[in-house]
Amino acid sequence: MKAKLVRRDREVWGRGVVEVVIWEAPKPVPASQHPFKYRLVYVIRGRRAVGYDNERGKGDHKHVRGREVPYAWVGIEQLFADFWNDVKEIERDET
Repeated sequence: MKAKLVRRDREVWGRGVVEVVIWEAPKPVPASQHPFKYRLVYVIRGRRAVGYDNERGKGDHKHVRGREVPYAWVGIEQLFADFWNDVKEIERDET
């Protein structure tokens, strides 16, 4: 099985742009325990304000306010919920 694109979106939201790319892979990306390779990012004025990804070797993690912390993967639905909660928090704090 080859990797299959699950979702790819790009939209203007709030003061920035949200980009989402999710692939279903034949096996987990090293350091992750699930078959999805993903990148969700909220960019304001060319800088990442929020990002979730599972880079090879690092596993699931997120970037918020310039800090990188591990992310506890539950599933795609929870990934979106957590990402949007962080995006909305950034918007609330900076308005």
